[in-house]
Amino acid sequence: MKDRIKTHKDRRGAGWRTVEEPKKIVETLGSLPSGACVLFDCASLWLTNHLLDESDLGAETDRLLTGLSSFDGTLVTVSNEVGSGIVPENALARRFADAQGILNQRLATDADLVVLVAAGLPLVLKGTLPGYMA
Repeated sequence: MKDRIKTHKDRRGAGWRTVEEPKKIVETLGSLPSGACVLFDCASLWLTNHLLDESDLGAETDRLLTGLSSFDGTLVTVSNEVGSGIVPENALARRFADAQGILNQRLATDADLVVLVAAGLPLVLKGTLPGYMA
């Protein structure tokens, strides 16, 4: 995992400031200057961290969405779509898949633009991709 993270950071280049915050996304966003541009990568890891810590997922999700909606800047959120495969056999994986689906629906409700990327191709689900001709 450390190698994957290093490769990901290296691909970004020197112009990116990386903040690694497993759960306190709202506080991190609150510490940034007005007008900042942020890539929140990713909501699925945030959810996993709260799930494994046995947090109150409903309360944490409400808090996250309130914080994201009050952020005074440009925010791009990455999240995994996990509901396209088979239903997992174990209870923790099912709980995660259900919680991820709820989180994605709530994120999409508040978002101006929602893009599903499959096989490297964007599929706009909501809004209009800037500079993209349909």
